[in-house]
Amino acid sequence: MEVGISVNGTDYRSDVEPRTLLVHFLRDQLGLTGTHVGCDTGYCGACTVIVDGRAVKSCTMFAVQADGRSVRTVEGVANGDELHPVQEGFWERHGLQCGFCTPGMIMSSVALLEHNDNPTESEIRHGIEGNLCRCTGYHNIVRSVRYASAKLRGEKPEGASGEVAP
Repeated sequence: MEVGISVNGTDYRSDVEPRTLLVHFLRDQLGLTGTHVGCDTGYCGACTVIVDGRAVKSCTMFAVQADGRSVRTVEGVANGDELHPVQEGFWERHGLQCGFCTPGMIMSSVALLEHNDNPTESEIRHGIEGNLCRCTGYHNIVRSVRYASAKLRGEKPEGASGEVAP
C-alpha cells in the first residue's frame, strides 16, 4: 500500500506492507533511528512519537494508520543546532540516564508540555507514565521536564545546573 506521511515537516510517499509498524517505517525506510524499539508491546514507550499532536507508541500503530498524518520524531524536536527546552532539560538535570528510554521520554514530555506548559509534578509523572526507565531515574526526568516547563514559559529554571536534588 502507498502511504503519504509528513515526518518532521518533510512529506514522504512510500510503499509499505500493510503489517508494517510505524516504528519500523520510521527506522527502516526513513532511517530515523532515534525512535527506539524496546519491548514491541507498547509497554516501555521507547518508541513514542508524536502523531498529530498526541504522543503515540509507534510499535502499536501501523504505518498505514499514519497515512495523511503528521509525525514528529526525536530527530524533529531540536531547531537546527538549538536544543528543544526538553532536550536541554534532560542535559541540565541529568535525565538522560543510559539513554535508551530518552527518545520516548522526550517525545512524551514534549507532547505533555504542548498541552500544559506548567504541569505539576503529579501531572508530569502521569504524562510520562507510559514510558519505562530501566535505570529507575524518574526523579531526574521529572526535574528535566520541570526545567523545560520553566524555559518554555520564559522563566529561569530552579536549582543550579549540576544540582542533583534528593
